[in-house]
Amino acid sequence: MVYGLVPDIRIFNGARRRVVKAKGVPVVVHEPTLNAPEFFGSEVTHDLEAFKAGCDVIVANRWSDELADVADKVYTRDLFKKD
Repeated sequence: MVYGLVPDIRIFNGARRRVVKAKGVPVVVHEPTLNAPEFFGSEVTHDLEAFKAGCDVIVANRWSDELADVADKVYTRDLFKKD
């Protein structure tokens, strides 16, 4: 299983530590504006299509219509898609 994150620094580290890293699940971060190969020890990708194809679960702080084709993989706190 690959765990994908669209990062919000406030939730990223807590989720990564408690759920993912503790269980040995690899984490991939999609952040187009981050110019680094890693984010807190997790791989960074700028290719959204590769990110969506390679992740089993995607955790996003906010809903984005760019994730509509993989909505069944997306978990977000943005329940009403208005945040």
